[in-house]
Amino acid sequence: MDIKQEFKNHTFVICAYKISEYLEECIKSVINQSIKSNIIMVTSTPNDHIKNLANKYNIQLYINEGETGIGQDWNFGVSKTTTDYVTIAHQDDIYEKNYLEEILKLKDKHGEFVLAFTKYKEIKKDEIIKLNKTLKVKEILLFPLKFFRKSKFIKKLCLSFGSPICCPSVTLNTKIVGKKPFKTKLKCDLDWDTWLELTKYKGLYLYASKYLMFHRIHEESATSKLIENNIRLQEDYEMFSRIWPKFIAKILTKFYSSSMETNKIDNNLEKK
Repeated sequence: MDIKQEFKNHTFVICAYKISEYLEECIKSVINQSIKSNIIMVTSTPNDHIKNLANKYNIQLYINEGETGIGQDWNFGVSKTTTDYVTIAHQDDIYEKNYLEEILKLKDKHGEFVLAFTKYKEIKKDEIIKLNKTLKVKEILLFPLKFFRKSKFIKKLCLSFGSPICCPSVTLNTKIVGKKPFKTKLKCDLDWDTWLELTKYKGLYLYASKYLMFHRIHEESATSKLIENNIRLQEDYEMFSRIWPKFIAKILTKFYSSSMETNKIDNNLEKK
């Protein structure tokens, strides 16, 4: 495709929560994309930190004064966009400058998609950590989507052993999924729940097998807190039970729980 300078039919929705020391880094990573698009910010916890950064970078800030929660806030953010393509940017995460460019290359090559997403790496204590066993398994699970992008069976199969798709790496096509795409029953596995639901739609799951975003792991993240309270474990079992007989779901939940390890922070190291 011809390299575009901008793509006005896409929006990064930055979801800000309380006071995050990493929010500005996230903002810079979407501003500095090689292809420029729209950027908005949403929050259900308005404060001076968020407002000041929105003003500093001239980003429209929307405040969710209705029902709140992770999924509700994401849906609120998507509903405030006027574009067909939307990426939910979590406040602690970082995008490579060619993230959107690669998503658009996929679209131009393969056609319209339900969702498009990329590989990712994890950051802990401000360092990119080596690929662990869990991330390698996720990449293996996603491999068939490089060839069978439209198959409902393959899409469901890739999601049957866990959720290998990293939520902030996803760009959604709201022409297909609508402006409130996220299921909100679950607190931790709502993205997995949503990706499974969206396999019912006709269309492509496009997978860019390049590392184009970085997911930050730290003790204040929502995922870390949900893991600490065992909500993740309960929801994993619920998701597996929808797909498999309960005795298999119990086995898969036990193995899948190992994915929580990278979200645990070594408090002794933090104190050094």
